[in-house]
Amino acid sequence: MLFVTIQELEAAINYWRSQSPSEGDELRLCPEASALAKPYALMIVQGAQRVPVDVLDDMARSAIQQFQKIA
Repeated sequence: MLFVTIQELEAAINYWRSQSPSEGDELRLCPEASALAKPYALMIVQGAQRVPVDVLDDMARSAIQQFQKIA
């Protein structure tokens, strides 16, 4: 089973935010950063340091995998 760490999620969120900055009056995140922000927030609340990749939804899994290819 593959895992993604909270540090990797944070780096991926920052990467996607730099690629597609927040927009609109509400400063809406791009779809990739938004998808990664949900598991990131849960990990913070739960005090988790890593999460299995297979529990991520399709968008979050795709965003982290694309980031990992680049990083």
